[in-house]
Formats: sequence, structure tokens, C-alpha cells
Amino acid sequence: MKTTLLFAGVFLAAILLPELVASQKCNCRPHQCCSKYGFCGTTQAYCGKDCRGGACSLPAPPNNVYVPGIVTNAFFNGIVAKSARNCPGRRFYTRDAFLTVIKNYPRFGRSGSIMDSKREIAAFFAHVTYLTKHFCYIEEINGRSKSYCDTVDSQYPCNPKKRYYGRGPMQLAWNYNYGAAGKSLGFDGINNPEIVATNRVVSFKTALWFWMENVHWDFASGKGFGATIQAINGNECKGRNLWC
Repeated sequence: MKTTLLFAGVFLAAILLPELVASQKCNCRPHQCCSKYGFCGTTQAYCGKDCRGGACSLPAPPNNVYVPGIVTNAFFNGIVAKSARNCPGRRFYTRDAFLTVIKNYPRFGRSGSIMDSKREIAAFFAHVTYLTKHFCYIEEINGRSKSYCDTVDSQYPCNPKKRYYGRGPMQLAWNYNYGAAGKSLGFDGINNPEIVATNRVVSFKTALWFWMENVHWDFASGKGFGATIQAINGNECKGRNLWC
């Protein structure tokens, strides 16, 4: 009996020790979580995706919502129809490209209840509609005159010959976003940011990547639409979102 308890204690220590060490590095209290950025807290932003240690929680499995059944042809084309006929985005953004991309993101629009799923999908397309003016713009207006180069960022240093202005459904901008998106999705975001405006699948990939990395978990934890605005464009909301 003592031997069994001893082994149980050893295995328990082996499981918990990494989390305890990580939590100590963040100097978190026992009930708190250490976020991927090294901050302590108790919300899903700290305890959910990429939680480094402490009282991390595993997200619930995806629900059975069929996203293509919500994002129908009528839904997607209804957005496009409100843009001018000469808009370049009308021939670039397609429902097929969007549906191809969401296969890589099984949690998009499938967290929580059916109503939660519908809210997330609606929120995503509300932002995309606003940022692209009903899928009209592929690139930011007058974007070529702006570099969006954060010279402080050493992980993804700018290519002086490139410009990191807004492109795609979520108008991806800044060198650090292009670099991180490229690393995650398999393209050279620093030296070839233009691909976001020339390849419709890559374009939607960057939009879903940004949403799932920066917005989804806040939304899934029950925060309102205002939290999505803050995560995408903190300048439009007071304060600073953890994911920004």
C-alpha cells in the first residue's frame, strides 16, 4: 500500500511539477494561470489556449454546428452584393476559399452553444464587412504610402523594400503580424507580404489565423462584441486587451 502511494505521489509530482515551475516563473498565486505572455490571471485569456502553467483549463470540445450551413451562398453573396460592381474584392473573396480555410480551424464558430456559434460567426463577418467595405477592398486604401514597420520588433525585422499595410479580409498589418502569420501558415510574410493580396486562400488563412489567435478565446469566454473590437483595433476601445 505504501509503495502504491509512493508511486502515485511520484507520478502526481511529475505531472504537476512543470506547471508549478511555470507558475512560479510568472509568480502567480496557486489558483491563477500563467498566460503565454507571462502574466497572471483567472480568465480564459490566461487559462485557455497557450496557458503556460498554473490552473490551466482545457477548452470544451467543438460542438456540432455546421458552419457552411450558416455561411451559405446567400449569406456570403449578400455581403458582396452591397459593394460596388467595380470593386476588386468581388472577384477575389469567395465562399469556397473561406470554407477551404475553416477546415484547418475546427473551433471557429463551434464553441459553446448554437447561439454562441452564430454570434461568433456574425462577429467575424461584421468585422470583415467593416474592414473591407463589403468585400470591396483587398488592400488598405493608400496603404503603399505606409510601411507599418515596428523597428523595435527583433523577431520579425522588416524588409526595407516591403510594406506591411493592411491586406486581406482582416486587413492584416504590421511586420510582426505578417511574420507570425507566415510562420504559422507556411509563407514568408516578411519578404512576401503581397501574397495576402494575391492568393485568396492565403488571404482568408491570415484572417482566420488572426481571429483564432487574438479574438476567439475572448469571445468564447463570454465577453461581448466590444472585446472583439478591442482585440482587433485597440484604439477604438479604452484600455488594452491581453491579446493585442
